[in-house]
Amino acid sequence: MSRVSNVGAKASESHSDNSERRRSKSLWRDRNFMLLWAGQSISDIGSAVTQLALPMVAVLVLNASTLEVGLLSAMTTLPNLLVSLHAGSLVDQLPKRKMMLLCDIGRFVLLASIPITTIPGLGLRLTYPHLMVVALLTGVLTVFFMIAYQSYLPILLNRDELLDGNGKLGATQSFAQSAGPAIAGALVGLVGVIRSIVIDVASFAVSAVSLFLIREQEPPIEPRPAGHKMRHDILEGLRFVVKHPVLRKVVACTGTSNFFSSLGFAVEMVFLLRILNVAPALVGLIFSVSAVGGIVGGALAGRMSKRVGSARIIWFSILVLGLPSLLMPLAQPGFGVLLYVVGLFFFMTMAVMYNVAQVTYRQVITPPALLGRMNASVRFIVAGTSPLGAALGGVLGTAIGVRPTLWIAFVGAWLAGLWVFFSPLRKMRDFDDTRDNAEQSA
Repeated sequence: MSRVSNVGAKASESHSDNSERRRSKSLWRDRNFMLLWAGQSISDIGSAVTQLALPMVAVLVLNASTLEVGLLSAMTTLPNLLVSLHAGSLVDQLPKRKMMLLCDIGRFVLLASIPITTIPGLGLRLTYPHLMVVALLTGVLTVFFMIAYQSYLPILLNRDELLDGNGKLGATQSFAQSAGPAIAGALVGLVGVIRSIVIDVASFAVSAVSLFLIREQEPPIEPRPAGHKMRHDILEGLRFVVKHPVLRKVVACTGTSNFFSSLGFAVEMVFLLRILNVAPALVGLIFSVSAVGGIVGGALAGRMSKRVGSARIIWFSILVLGLPSLLMPLAQPGFGVLLYVVGLFFFMTMAVMYNVAQVTYRQVITPPALLGRMNASVRFIVAGTSPLGAALGGVLGTAIGVRPTLWIAFVGAWLAGLWVFFSPLRKMRDFDDTRDNAEQSA
């Protein structure tokens, strides 16, 4: 770990000098951050539109089968498991803003290839293999982009600005993920499925331009020695995550919560439509509540962290703010549906607040030279639990019923907070305390 620590110290010192030259001010007046936030917000909404629009292209344009649509959806998430660890190694060796810019350009070209095939006179034809390639490669570029972006934010912002910055980005990401399907449905109805893809193409162009306009010099990257192999980088990142006394508990908490949440959301639609008898038109309204909860969680993350403690908020958000999420399995037809709505609101508020806190913690305690590999290792471990949870949710929903499955899901997601409660975090208030404790434990 000595080589990483030395490189991290040099990079950290360089960035510290840059940060001291930059006047401390509100992020609303920080040109570079606002460019990143604006571009990323537009790109997030566009990506959420595509998640629904791509399967709709397969169904409406290509008349794809159910199996083909399922495989197409899997292609967008498969890269999380296939390339995350390798992406982390590359992110640590290359300029992060340039990598993000190239990813946006690549996604722009890939998605633009879909509407181009429908232009009359070009002699081109859209095919299912074409869609599969676009879905897979777009997913690969998204993995690279997200790892680079989480590693770039500590370069762009001072340490004491990270909670605020992650909170703003987390709020818009939550809104995009929750409202994206509704926006996509409206766009498809208004302009058609192919033109809705064009809108996402434009969103990546906006994101690329915003990144191009950012003016913040990245610290120099120390080149790897001759003969250095990527697997050594990957193992170094995994070792850092697994051996860190607090970080490994945070990752265990996130992975466990994702597993049980995915288990519950796998039967969510059946619960709403068949058990609670919610009209299809109202389902979208219920989901919009989760978008509001996410926005509230992101907006209050910085304020709550100052009041509760930037380290303490990690377990407090799940075990205290997340407790009302247990109202969801109690919902009944009629006005009892409001229990689900209230529970969902608090669940999303908690989820975004927790994610903002734990991402900020990871950025603070990780040496700059390891940020990419740390983020990649966490993404690899955590992403692997979601498909397993979703698959088990379908099995349990069939075997024991939908409502018991929801109880298992949301009680399990809430109890995931015990990973971080029974850790050094319980006796600490702020990030400085966790860093000192980790150094003493190492």
